[in-house]
Amino acid sequence: MQNNKNSFLTKTELENLPFKQIGNHVLISRKASFFNMEEISIGNNVRIDDFSLLSGKITIGSNVHISAYCALYGKFGIELKDHTGLSPRCTIISASDDFSGEYLIGPTNDPQMTKISGGKVIIEKFAQLGVNTVILPDLTIKEGTVTGAMTLVNKSLDSWGVYTGIPAKKLKNRSKHLLNKI
Repeated sequence: MQNNKNSFLTKTELENLPFKQIGNHVLISRKASFFNMEEISIGNNVRIDDFSLLSGKITIGSNVHISAYCALYGKFGIELKDHTGLSPRCTIISASDDFSGEYLIGPTNDPQMTKISGGKVIIEKFAQLGVNTVILPDLTIKEGTVTGAMTLVNKSLDSWGVYTGIPAKKLKNRSKHLLNKI
């Protein structure tokens, strides 16, 4: 069993990585993977757990937790604002191949033979994604919204709601009581 203290990169190790920006009190698992670090900004009090993969243009605010096995593909940008969190195995995709059959699919093909579309994904303050939530490109999860386990989000979600299902549907409103505590 690995000692928890050694499970995360040290402050010196973090400072030597080519992140665009990195805040204070950041814990990043030694088992997390990053691509294009120079395009990734990380705020204060952030924790990124084992086997998470972050790639592309990603901005992480402060007080954010990215649980184990999460994948963030930020070709067109991903922004996680303050006080947000991703439960295990969440996937956020800001780009998608054209699956119509008119184009080839995947990064190993000639770019002139592929068609990639998408847009920035924004997760606003106090939002939380449940286990195995999948977020598709070009949408916003508004402030305070949460998703249940195994939710597929294919359009923007209104603020302070609880959403579940495939595709996501509003189940109920979420309390704003936590705002009185911050």
